[in-house]
Amino acid sequence: MISDPLVLSVVIIVVMFSFLLSSIWIGISLILTGIVGMLIFKHNLPPVISIYDKIGDLLASSMYDSLNSWSLAALPMFILMGEILYKSSISTRLLNGLMPWLNFIPGKLLHVNVAACSLFAAISGSSAATTATVGKITLEELKKRGYSKSLALGSLAGSGTLGFLIPPSLIMIIYGVMSNVSIGKLFIAGILPGVLLATLYSAYIMIASKIDSSCVPKTQDKYTASDFKNSMKELFPVLLLVTVVLGSIYGGFATPTEAASLGVLGSIFLAIYFKNFSLEILKNALLNSIKTSVMISFIIVGAGFLSQVVGFLGIARAISEFIGTLGLSPFTLILIIGIMYILLGMILDGISIVVMTLPIVLPIIVAAGFDPLWFGIFLVFMVELSQITPPVGFSLFVIQSISGEKIEYILKATLPFFILMIVAVVLITAFPDIVHYLPKYMMSK
Repeated sequence: MISDPLVLSVVIIVVMFSFLLSSIWIGISLILTGIVGMLIFKHNLPPVISIYDKIGDLLASSMYDSLNSWSLAALPMFILMGEILYKSSISTRLLNGLMPWLNFIPGKLLHVNVAACSLFAAISGSSAATTATVGKITLEELKKRGYSKSLALGSLAGSGTLGFLIPPSLIMIIYGVMSNVSIGKLFIAGILPGVLLATLYSAYIMIASKIDSSCVPKTQDKYTASDFKNSMKELFPVLLLVTVVLGSIYGGFATPTEAASLGVLGSIFLAIYFKNFSLEILKNALLNSIKTSVMISFIIVGAGFLSQVVGFLGIARAISEFIGTLGLSPFTLILIIGIMYILLGMILDGISIVVMTLPIVLPIIVAAGFDPLWFGIFLVFMVELSQITPPVGFSLFVIQSISGEKIEYILKATLPFFILMIVAVVLITAFPDIVHYLPKYMMSK
């Protein structure tokens, strides 16, 4: 009879990955793992729980507890906002508006991916939507103008992940719900790290274009005062939408859920204003939003059930105590956890990584003295890395479908931006005030 919680944790992990590798849906895999854990190790459950009578009750209660959150209502709203923007011409107008302003910077229009992804991330919250939307517009245009294909692909892969970091962020919403950390504070805390990462990307593009002049075309695009004026007409509506959504949260006028609703209304108004709105667009956006929301909710339910089972079996407590006996320094601990997340990113998508690991990892992090708010931003960085980590880097597949390039070429082009993301993680770990400054400043106002 096995009773050691550490051994139990290894068995549970093996069972979970066995289900995942069998191509069973992630949500079902998590639920089945929890059921198997209860059946195999029922002697570890409290005496008040009858295993055969209570599995159904526990599953039902975990479903209710996992999804009974007003904050979680923001998730489908932000997804719907991104879908409407994706299917309208607003994203195209965003790129056209950015072009004149980036032409004089070293690297010129190669910065379009960084700037466009940063702005689109601030109104969509989805990495996949950001990568797909911006990529469909920029890659072909940059190719026609003679820009470096490698830098264009790499910057798109790296910048597309900003959809998770720059608020509003789907991952931040899920993390906030599961960790009881304020989603509004998470949104605020993600701003400076997002700006930091975007700055690192742009700095690399400038340096690379200076070292290799073939990265940019020899011809010089010229823009008149009229072009700059017209570009503001393209940019202003998008900037206004960003201001309304994020400003309502930071100003304390609306909750993230209410702000998400404002974002949906704003995206519809913009689509109507630009005369690119129809019932067909709305129908497709709603259907895609429902599919994505249900998929994410199913995973959250499975993770909630598994986390309850993990709690009953004492796995999280045992792992926390075990790591405590190792005498690891906080930075050594965060290094080990970071490596673990990079490895998980090779086989799992970002949302799955968060919901499966958080019930076990968060107590360990808190016990080591790390702030849950800071760890939320750290975890978002890890999820971003998973988006461009082979073989299951979702952004890599999105870019491959858009560009038609071989995955090996895309991986090579993405590597510098992958390294820059790790540099950003090191910076926020060494200087946690990068994360804490804005939330503290906003709270002191």
